[in-house]
Amino acid sequence: MSVAAALTLTALAACSPPAKESSSGGSDAAKATSAQDVGGMSALEKAAKKEGTLNVIALPPDWANYGNIIKAFQDKYGIKVNSAQPDAASQEEIDAANQLKGTSRAPDVFDLSQSVALANTDLFAPYKVATWNDITSDFKDANGKWTNDYGGFMSVGYDSSKVPDVKTLSDLTGPQFKGKVALNGNPTEAGAAFSGVMMAAVANGGSADNIGPGVDYFGKLKDKGNFLPVDPTPATIESGQTPVVIDWDYLNAAETAKLPSWKVVVPSGGDPVAGYYYQAVSKDAPHPAAARLWEEFLYSDEGQNLWLAGGARPVRADAMVKAGSIDKAKYDSLPTVAGKPVIPTTEQTAKAADYLSKNWAKVVG
Repeated sequence: MSVAAALTLTALAACSPPAKESSSGGSDAAKATSAQDVGGMSALEKAAKKEGTLNVIALPPDWANYGNIIKAFQDKYGIKVNSAQPDAASQEEIDAANQLKGTSRAPDVFDLSQSVALANTDLFAPYKVATWNDITSDFKDANGKWTNDYGGFMSVGYDSSKVPDVKTLSDLTGPQFKGKVALNGNPTEAGAAFSGVMMAAVANGGSADNIGPGVDYFGKLKDKGNFLPVDPTPATIESGQTPVVIDWDYLNAAETAKLPSWKVVVPSGGDPVAGYYYQAVSKDAPHPAAARLWEEFLYSDEGQNLWLAGGARPVRADAMVKAGSIDKAKYDSLPTVAGKPVIPTTEQTAKAADYLSKNWAKVVG
């Protein structure tokens, strides 16, 4: 954040009314659409510390540096973060919110794939962070119900000591890859898997409007015995159980530090498929102030640079480059990608999700 922006926020906080108190004695953060609604950033922080807890879900420590992000938030504010089901898929976040609604264990915030997020906006509470204006309109809901947070490109990670070098997706159909190709999740539930199928579609004559060829590609992998129906994790990669993984580049890249023979490629043969995840506050958050403070942290320079440290592309990157607040060394080290990025629109995602729901199980299982 620039000095001018920081001074502006301080001035606004000083001129704001004191935080409202609910009948239970806590701040009325559940209705806040910005920090100013509770009296400014310092009042929001005070209310969040009073709650003392934040519930997050489906945030693996190795996913976009979330382990260090959670630690940094806890260290900065002294708020305990309960991280539930770290390996869960986006749809499971929504399922948990519905099942635990009204309890102290319900998720306070969500980090979701596009298709799942857009199908469940009725569960989100509108909230605009202090850095809201740095985020272009294509990457946020106009009313603040959701905001894109970080993104990347679909890639193939592979153990070069076990399989030949990979340049295109067609390479994975060869006999050397029998029983070796894993996809990160079920594409009807998980955003990474959804985008993996979209990447296969674009590389095989399809498009963001036609994901069918992607499903056919994985059907071909299955018929050849190359598709491995195992959800990859760092443990399965390092043990050799999943020697080839189709996943986001920042997740695959995280393995290179642990497994020297692990290589990552954004395949040629088609335009690269990019995507951003969706961040939202639960309207039923049991810790509404902590939920909103978490959002403020994630979209601050500190939070955005922590995602960048995990190899992900933070949504405020352009504004931070302009302001000189981005970690330049890490930003410059991101892999270069050729071609025009394919980022499915809301309508294209809905159409593809519908196709997958009707055809994935029939073709791939």
